[in-house]
Amino acid sequence: MSATVLIGSQWGDEGKGKITDVLAEKADCVVRYQGGSNAGHTVEVADEKFKLHLIPSGILYPNTLCIVGNGVVVDMGKVIEELESLQARGIDTSNLRISLKAPVVMPYHKKIDELEDRESHIGTTKRGIGPTYADKINRIGIRICDLLQEPEQLEKQFKKLVECKNRIIEKIYNEEGFDYRIIMQEALEQVNQLKPYLADTSFLIYESIKQGKKVLFEGAQGTLLDIDHGTYPYVTSSHPISGGACVGAGIGPTQISKVLGVAKAYTTRVGEGPFPTELMDQTGDLLREKGAEFGTTTGRPRRCGWLDTVILRYATRVNGMTDMAITKLDVLDGFEKLKICVAYRYKDKLLYEFPETLSILEQCVPEYIEMPGWQEDISSITRFEDLPANAKAYLNKIEEITGVKQCLIAVGAKRSQTIVNCDLFE
Repeated sequence: MSATVLIGSQWGDEGKGKITDVLAEKADCVVRYQGGSNAGHTVEVADEKFKLHLIPSGILYPNTLCIVGNGVVVDMGKVIEELESLQARGIDTSNLRISLKAPVVMPYHKKIDELEDRESHIGTTKRGIGPTYADKINRIGIRICDLLQEPEQLEKQFKKLVECKNRIIEKIYNEEGFDYRIIMQEALEQVNQLKPYLADTSFLIYESIKQGKKVLFEGAQGTLLDIDHGTYPYVTSSHPISGGACVGAGIGPTQISKVLGVAKAYTTRVGEGPFPTELMDQTGDLLREKGAEFGTTTGRPRRCGWLDTVILRYATRVNGMTDMAITKLDVLDGFEKLKICVAYRYKDKLLYEFPETLSILEQCVPEYIEMPGWQEDISSITRFEDLPANAKAYLNKIEEITGVKQCLIAVGAKRSQTIVNCDLFE
C-alpha cells in the first residue's frame, strides 16, 4: 500500500501544485479531496504554464487517473472551461473522474457569497464555496447525482431551493434574484457534457489502493485555513488538513501511509486575519516581488513574512506529518540575513504552541533566531549536497525545529527545479 496525502502547512499558496506535479509522474492516481474553484495552482512544464483550479495536476500525465472527490464543491462550468483549455493545448483529459456525490456550485451561491462578504469582510474569493458547503451541511444542496434524477422531481427541488435563495437575495440584500428554470437548464446542459467523467470515485480509489497502486491525495488551501483548526473565522469552509482526505475521498484512515506537508521557505497569506511574521516593509515587498506572490485565482497580492515554525509545528501535529517539502527556497537568494520565528511573545509569556484563540494570536509578537543568507543562485541545483552551506544550514534548522524530514526542496517553479531527497512512494 502506498497512499500519500499532500497538504499545505501554512495559509495555502505553498506551491502544492508544483509538488503534486513532481509526484504525479510516479503516481497511478491523484485525488483532489476538498475545496473548489477558490483554490488555484500553477504548474510549469518545459516553457508552458498551466493554471488549474478544480482538475488535479496529474491531468498532465495521460496514464495517471485523476479524481475529483465527493468532498470537492464542483463548479461544473469551471470544470468544462478547464477541460476545454487543456484539450485545446493537446492534453488528453480522458483520465479524469468526478464524484457523483460532489455538491454543485450554483449561480445563487456565488451571488450570496459576494453579498455576505460585504458584511463579514472575511475576504472570500466569491466563488460560492462557503454557501455551497453551507447547503451541504443544511442537507438542502444539489449534488451531481441529483441532476440525473427524474425531471419532475428535479424541477420540484430546484423551484423550492431557488425560491428560498431569492428571499435572501431580494429581501435582505435588495438585489435581483434568479429564475430557477434558467439555472436548472444550465445545470442539466453542463452535467450532460460531464457525463463521461462521472463515477463512484470512492470505489475507484479503494480499488487502486487495494491493488497496490500509488495514490496521491491533493488538498487545496492550507492547514491554517481549515474550518476547525485554522484561524477562524478567516478560514475556508472545508478541511484542508490530512483528515479531510478520508472524508472527502471516501476512504478509511488506515489506507493512508504518509502525509507530506508543503511549506514555503518563508510565509505568505491572502485575505484578512492575523499574521505574526508579516513584513510591512521593503523586505516584505521584495519577497512578494521575487516570489511573484499574487493569487492564481484572484490575482490579489499576498502578504509576506519570515518563516514561522510555530505554524509548522502546529501543522505537523494536526496533520500527523511524516515528511515535508520546502518550496521557493530560491526566492531567498541574495538576502544577507534570514529570520525564523521559533516562538511568540504574548504579553509576558513566551508561547511555543500555536494559540487556540484569535484574540491571543492578534497580540503575539514573533521571537526570531537569525541566520546568515547566501548570495549564490541556487535555481539550477539538483542535489542537496551542492547547495550553499548557509542554505543547507537554513534547511537543517527547519528540520531540527519541526522534527520532520524534508523529502523535496523546490528551487524554482519548473518541474526540473526540484531536489529529491527520498521516495514518497516506497
